[in-house]
Amino acid sequence: MKKASYAIFLLTSLVIMPLDVLAQSGSGINLATSLIIATVIIAFGAIVFVADNLLQLESRRQLSDKDIEIDASLLPKTIKGGVDLPSYIPKERFIHLNRGFDINLEGKPEKRTVETPFVTRYSVLPTDFRGIAPIPKVVPVDGDNILAGDELFFDKRNPEIKFVAPVSGEFMGIERGEKRAIHEVNILADKEIRYRELPAIDLATAERSDLISYLMKYGGWVHLRQRPFDTIPEPNETPRDIFISTFDTAPLAPDLNYTLAGENAAFQAGIDLLNKLTDGKIYLGLDGRGKDLPSDVFLNARNVEKYWFKGKHPAGNVGVQIHHIKPIKKGDVVWYLHPNDVVILGRMLTERRYNTERLVAFTGAEISPNVYMRTRPGANLSDLLSAFKFETDHVRYISGDVLSGDKKEREGFLSFWDDQLTVVLEGDYYEMFGWLLPQAVRPSLSKTFPGFLLPDLEFRADTNAHGERRAFVVTGQYEQVLPMDVYPQHLIKAIITNDFERMEGLGIYEMSEEDIAICEFVCTSKMPLQEILREGLEIVNE
Repeated sequence: MKKASYAIFLLTSLVIMPLDVLAQSGSGINLATSLIIATVIIAFGAIVFVADNLLQLESRRQLSDKDIEIDASLLPKTIKGGVDLPSYIPKERFIHLNRGFDINLEGKPEKRTVETPFVTRYSVLPTDFRGIAPIPKVVPVDGDNILAGDELFFDKRNPEIKFVAPVSGEFMGIERGEKRAIHEVNILADKEIRYRELPAIDLATAERSDLISYLMKYGGWVHLRQRPFDTIPEPNETPRDIFISTFDTAPLAPDLNYTLAGENAAFQAGIDLLNKLTDGKIYLGLDGRGKDLPSDVFLNARNVEKYWFKGKHPAGNVGVQIHHIKPIKKGDVVWYLHPNDVVILGRMLTERRYNTERLVAFTGAEISPNVYMRTRPGANLSDLLSAFKFETDHVRYISGDVLSGDKKEREGFLSFWDDQLTVVLEGDYYEMFGWLLPQAVRPSLSKTFPGFLLPDLEFRADTNAHGERRAFVVTGQYEQVLPMDVYPQHLIKAIITNDFERMEGLGIYEMSEEDIAICEFVCTSKMPLQEILREGLEIVNE
């Protein structure tokens, strides 16, 4: 709009000033005639300008997923820019996403692993798993000695799916929350982890039903997730395809090339297992941004179809990759996994034990050093954080990234799916006249803040939303940052109004909280989009 106003003003000045001079010089053109001529020229220019911009918008929409950007104007078309692909990236499998937004924060993890302090307590959190009963059936009793891989609880709706212990030790009972829902299933860990030995299984001869029973009985099944709804898959459903994203573009995200280095055998074993569970394909989303060559763990993976993605966050989200490789339609069921979970499934075959050990990144400007530690999901945060120095104690602990992670207390536990712990300043302060005169540079989609002039500038994050919830107005901000062919603003409105048919038509089956989290960050109206989306998913899943 600013560009349009400037162009019209400039055109008006260039036309009226010469005509006014001619009218005053006695050339036979009076002022009225000059104004008519100027009006016609300006009207014609405005029509050309609007038509040109509409063509440009349509071209960007049509080519938003391509590796070139074409200037589809009323003037001759020209190639504005292309992508010079490295030799190892096939052009037909390369997807360039032009929409997105990177949040450049202080506290990125360096590629260094430090010794992990002894973690005394672990907890499996039933709330990490969507779709299970709020009060699952707990198997051991207080004081029982258990091995890593022993059954802890099962879902009463699907009792054949077992949730097992990540470590060995003494069972410490449960912690309940509201309505007596079980929030924690606790273990006092051994110093040396002892594992339950799993039976050997031959992938070459095993039937699909045998593999499903094996995974459900020994804890591997809960590492699978399905879209839509992000729930644990139903054992009687065969997925159309399986998707794995091998890189993460979220703020301060761990480098999966580093965290999974050396896991070639386990990763390939996991891929081979997954191939027996679907009649479709396994798609691997690889990092095509060109910063680093992907790990040979991913490059050398066999029996997968590889696609390369380049773009800003959320290019690394598996939901975005599914959308551009093979979208989810009504009635479709696909599965997806984090590479860590593929490795865990592979270890069940290669090591014959339930080994969930992984590298976890400790990120954020409020702790130092920002490094990796080797631990397991469910580890007590207080024990892990004892190895770090804090800039201040007025901080928030987030299991995951700052956009879609879970808020934790210091005595809380690492969530089941996470390989990142983020520590940021607590933003419980007010900025006087912040809406009128922004006082600090911060990451923002708006050009009000001069940070966009310094793309490599790192920001110190806090949790302040810098405003309250406001009227929900159409701004076009969501479409600027979400590289999917959906209309997120209209989808959210359909959910708010409980319009079931519009939710389906606007693509709710393709969406998850992590996909729309970047829209929540840029939202002027400060709407809790992730919460609203989950409500919509629950509605259509009923």
